[in-house]
Amino acid sequence: MRVVEWIIRAIDLFYIAPVSSLLSRQVFRYAVCGGGNVLFGWGCYFLIYNFLLDKELLDLGFVAVSPHVAAMLCTFPITFFAGFWLNRHVAFRRSPIPQGTQLFRYALSVAGSVGVNYVFLKFFVEVCAIWATPSQMLASCITTVYSFLAAKYFTFRHAAAE
Repeated sequence: MRVVEWIIRAIDLFYIAPVSSLLSRQVFRYAVCGGGNVLFGWGCYFLIYNFLLDKELLDLGFVAVSPHVAAMLCTFPITFFAGFWLNRHVAFRRSPIPQGTQLFRYALSVAGSVGVNYVFLKFFVEVCAIWATPSQMLASCITTVYSFLAAKYFTFRHAAAE
């Protein structure tokens, strides 16, 4: 059994009432994949911020990047490709849009997500004085709403429901 089939079967085990009466299978799979990717990203962010960067400025020679932003930037490529793979192969399997077009559209929507995440991360850490990891979690929750709308109505917009 392929990994994709295993993931789909595992997710579909939990597609039961009352969830099945509230959400379509596609939306449920998207939510589980997105939630899993967010949790994975939070774990990566925590490890990078606390252990790789050791909560210190990242000095690139021409600019110094705050540790909370540097951790976000380091986590980004990991969650970008994991998220695209999950969306393409699990949540929106039947999209007629070619993979390259999907990847380009996904990159555009994720660029918007990064912008939204950056603004809220800076706001929570620097204005509200909330610790970096909880700030990233709050920013991720806000970004998720934008991300879902972009995936459903732009990146994978003509995906047939299963």
